[in-house]
Amino acid sequence: MSNDDADDLIFKALSHRVRRRILDLLKTEPRTTGMLCDLIPDLDRCTVMQHLGVLEDAGLVVAEKRGRERWNHLDALPVHAIHERWIGPYAAYAAAMLSRLKRGVDA
Repeated sequence: MSNDDADDLIFKALSHRVRRRILDLLKTEPRTTGMLCDLIPDLDRCTVMQHLGVLEDAGLVVAEKRGRERWNHLDALPVHAIHERWIGPYAAYAAAMLSRLKRGVDA
């Protein structure tokens, strides 16, 4: 899979608010699918599982089977890669533009 294809999967996964909520819930600690369902009571288990599948396909969640439980772990490396490729350079560009603007106003 090319980097662009992988980025597309990540952006698709991050595009839905429920998936972003799941990632926020996994930031602090791994959680079972049942725990996630309890924390998102407005969705049924099947829908939570579908969202977890999209997150897994994007490499943002890693699932681990322990007995009858499925533990979901956040993998932040794909988000870091997106930051390195897209957010970091654009933020540096914006900061440089603001710095030039400030120098122009102060002159």
